[in-house]
Amino acid sequence: MSRRALGLIVLLLSCAVALFALSVATVNADSAARVNRAGAPPDLRTTNAISTVIYLPLVGHAPLPCPAPGAPYGTVAVLSAPANPPAAINPDINLAMRGYTATIGTLGLIDIPSTVDANAPQLYRLFADNRVPVFQAVYQVYDWNWSNNSRGAPIANPPVTLAGFQVAPGEPICAPGSGYNIGFTPTGYAMMVLYASANRITLKYTREDNVVYGYTLHIENINVDPDLLSLYQAMNAAGRGRLPALFAGQPIGTAITTELGVAIRDTGSFMDPRSHYDWWQGK
Repeated sequence: MSRRALGLIVLLLSCAVALFALSVATVNADSAARVNRAGAPPDLRTTNAISTVIYLPLVGHAPLPCPAPGAPYGTVAVLSAPANPPAAINPDINLAMRGYTATIGTLGLIDIPSTVDANAPQLYRLFADNRVPVFQAVYQVYDWNWSNNSRGAPIANPPVTLAGFQVAPGEPICAPGSGYNIGFTPTGYAMMVLYASANRITLKYTREDNVVYGYTLHIENINVDPDLLSLYQAMNAAGRGRLPALFAGQPIGTAITTELGVAIRDTGSFMDPRSHYDWWQGK
């Protein structure tokens, strides 16, 4: 082999080694740049196709904790007579009495012209990352015939009265705050627990033991925090003169399966949980 050919081979090998070293350095620098200040895993949103799927639950990572103030569960005095009929069999308080059925409709936020209450509860605050979740399913809650105390037909207006949000099993669920405060300064309580069982909870944004005034939130398929459930059961057994109270963002339990059911009401009427302007302001 000629000296000229040998020199050309050596030059080509040197270029290949240099390119490989540059490639490794670039990959390492890119990976380092993608690690956030808390040492979180790299952000994988490197294409538009992936970055649009930002509301799926994280797989393989521990769920984020609720941004809670770290206080134990407390109680507030109820400002009305106790629920009648009792909460456990009251179709306005225990959603299991009514039930709901699957329907079809837009699986996502919709714009409904309405008078917006800037202080309304915001449903993205159910989640520690304040995301708009994937809407997995939509449902119609059954109406109630008070004249004969029986379940009626599915509520047709609005067409959707309960949404199934995609969650990760075991994901912490937070108490979604509003612009209202039901406690006395400096308690800062945001809502009261009207009803709780092992796998559902009803929250009220005023201190009346009914759904007549203010906002009411029903949450299905949730492992209610044992301490919160125990406190509710004790207050219920004591006559409901006081009921558990929650701070905005306080943890209330964890998701049981991959779907969390949520229904919201205003002055007793079931509302559409997909309404962008009402329950997802700023999203």
